[in-house]
Amino acid sequence: MPSSPVASRTCPANEDNAPARAFGSAMSRRHRYESESDVGPTVKSLALCSRDEAERAASLEELSRRVLACLGAGRPGSMQLSKPTLLHLLLLSRSCPLEEVRERATELLRTAQEQGVEVPRALSSGPSVFIPAKEMLKEVADQDVLTESFLSTGRVDHITMVMAMHPAYLSCFLRTQHALLEMDGPLPHDWRHYIAVMAAARHHCSYLVQQHSAGFLDAGGEESWLSGLQHAPTKLRSLQTLNKLLAHRPWLITQQHIQELVCPGAEPRWSLAELIHAVILMAHAHSLCSFGWGCGLNPEPDHIGGYTFQLPSPSHLPRSPHSPLAHEDGRQELGEGAMEVEVLMQKMVELQQQEEECTQEEMVTRFERERSESIPTTVVREAPPDLLLRLVEDPEFRYEDFAPKGEQSPPTMRAQDYSWEDHGFSLVNRLLPDMGQLLDEKFQVVSNLTYHRMAMHEGVDTHTLRKALWNYIHCLYGIRYDDYDYGSVNVLLERSLKVFVKTMACHPEQTTARVYHAFWRHFRHSEKVRTLSNAHLTRPPRPQSVDRLTF
Repeated sequence: MPSSPVASRTCPANEDNAPARAFGSAMSRRHRYESESDVGPTVKSLALCSRDEAERAASLEELSRRVLACLGAGRPGSMQLSKPTLLHLLLLSRSCPLEEVRERATELLRTAQEQGVEVPRALSSGPSVFIPAKEMLKEVADQDVLTESFLSTGRVDHITMVMAMHPAYLSCFLRTQHALLEMDGPLPHDWRHYIAVMAAARHHCSYLVQQHSAGFLDAGGEESWLSGLQHAPTKLRSLQTLNKLLAHRPWLITQQHIQELVCPGAEPRWSLAELIHAVILMAHAHSLCSFGWGCGLNPEPDHIGGYTFQLPSPSHLPRSPHSPLAHEDGRQELGEGAMEVEVLMQKMVELQQQEEECTQEEMVTRFERERSESIPTTVVREAPPDLLLRLVEDPEFRYEDFAPKGEQSPPTMRAQDYSWEDHGFSLVNRLLPDMGQLLDEKFQVVSNLTYHRMAMHEGVDTHTLRKALWNYIHCLYGIRYDDYDYGSVNVLLERSLKVFVKTMACHPEQTTARVYHAFWRHFRHSEKVRTLSNAHLTRPPRPQSVDRLTF
């Protein structure tokens, strides 16, 4: 991150412990730092993420030279270490997968502290408040994917670290996200990040809002847009209705919603290519909110809420202001958890061997019973920061059960009437070339993602369990597969797992550590993360309304 001269050697940090108040001004300061003269070290300007080892080594020496020159400042006109420079060093020291860069950044921060500079420290010990950092490192077998992420983007964020438990999925996720945000396409690059900000704000996900706000400013976005929707262009604001429906009740989207944006006379008018790009961005961000909240992601070390300049004290515990409390724990004794694994495996075997065939009427009845089941998820949480609310239209609009008991429910969507294979793939590829192929790869990877193990057992066929999870999430959004027996969902998914999945898919901002730890008590964290990856792909945007307008 670029830096600028500051008035003193110590960085002011009186606002660091008020994230809600500081967020807007922090983004504003960041924009000013990048528009002023560059005197401090940055990853991009110093080529620390060069693939050439010699060039990278030279850049590392230049980084040290510049920092030490600032620390030796006693002469008139000398530059001081700025807050962005210190935060960038903190980021490198905490998450850079290249050992030589990580150790040098740590050494430079230590030297700065010895010279009397107030240096920041991270408020968390790892990327997740749910998953201990040591356990995560044990489950990330392939470090190459983290190195590739750093060499490509200059940083390894917490989403990448958690997804690295499943490198095959992470690789296709990063390719898709890069294409959505960086490659050629119908939308300007700053608009892409702003649309992601709008989408993330719907689920109060300050992690993604900060991440894409930084990307928005990096792409040359207008700083004032981040202070409220009223400052954004009318064309972007016109997405708000579609945004809230996609986020919370996609079954309410009709052809008219699309016509109001793309048909002649629409003001401002979106092209179909622009709109499909925006829809995929919104759906991507909405579902990534589920992944972030479901994993209990901590803020990045250089994000508001991720660092402090104050000394450790009981009032500065390493937990995120937007994450669930770390002490909420629903784990039980290992013996009981092991027994649950045995019971689940037996149920899977019985379902695989079951020869009874249900009538179509019985299949529909079982689906209706599943979708109308009462699974409470709401808990009391702090109100989101005002800045997030200023980026949301109609904040009271939330997910409601697709089929509340005693009420007229909207019509169920039969998956066979509009499938990704027969309709979605061709639509996306026609309007946004190559994106259909990238999304299809993600679907294929996650649907086939298995290591043939379950908790402490190896050589297990988990197909029936993975299919039950996939179909249960679709069921929550009113989508039914004619050839699937929804009785399997009740057999395989215990209530605590249903509570987690429904919370994560429908109310991700309500996810807590207690909800996370309450299910699959004896499973690996990587197995729970795989469930989250499943949900990241299955929150359905129901794009058939767009498709109808293109023929």
